[in-house]
Amino acid sequence: MIEFKDVSKTFKVEKSEIQAVKDVSLTINRGEIYGIIGFSGAGKSTLLRLVNMLERPTSGTILIKGVDVGKLPAKKLRAERRNIGMIFQNFNLFLSRTVAGNVAYPLKLAGWSKAKITERVAELLEFVGLSDKARHYPDQLSGGQKQRVGIARALATSPDILICDEATSALDPETTSDILKLLKKVNHDLGITILLITHEMHVIQSICDKVAIMENGAVIEHGPVFDTFTKPQHATTRRFIGSVQQDLPSKHILEEWRLHNDGALYRVVFTGATRMNLSCPL
Repeated sequence: MIEFKDVSKTFKVEKSEIQAVKDVSLTINRGEIYGIIGFSGAGKSTLLRLVNMLERPTSGTILIKGVDVGKLPAKKLRAERRNIGMIFQNFNLFLSRTVAGNVAYPLKLAGWSKAKITERVAELLEFVGLSDKARHYPDQLSGGQKQRVGIARALATSPDILICDEATSALDPETTSDILKLLKKVNHDLGITILLITHEMHVIQSICDKVAIMENGAVIEHGPVFDTFTKPQHATTRRFIGSVQQDLPSKHILEEWRLHNDGALYRVVFTGATRMNLSCPL
């Protein structure tokens, strides 16, 4: 579905150069929820913007369904962008438009008739659970409701791909959980491939099938989420995993474990235990 081949992006700042993305090669398969995680400045946002050519790579190739999007003429690139929905950390809603008006906006740009727009907007608002908010304005909504509007708008033109740029970073934990459930519904019910970036490992743990960890512009580790949590290879990956409460694996991780194992899974707790160096014989 999406393939990065040796992709790099360099920005020129005055007389110096900053390499934001370094030789990234990744494949996101159709129907996956693929997470990209990294600390601030890791290059993940730049990588995301390369997908729909909001930023063009300095070198390398980006394929979407086998097509090199970097070589598309302007008209075909605009058409391809309609197949890629995008949601943002700060929602990016038009404050002067109602909820329905925000969702309708991309459909108007695409030349839909008023009747079809009305029908499609109603369908989308029902899908995201905001049918009763159609005539409200963004200032009348909570953060979670605003993000639901953003998701509805991103789905308006029935895209194949949904890009999520820190979509839950501005939300409280309970609302974050609700939005993640909605994204899972988008993936499951509509078959949309989701590429998301985050700095929150619990987001990866909750809904992602695969993950790539970025540091200083490079992908330092990638693979299935289950493998990453159980066999992290890089110190930065272990830091991210350590930030997640590990009392119980998430439902998503447990389901993945059961696909590959027949036995029972136990959690052993030693009351009052301290860390030991188990490399020494006991």
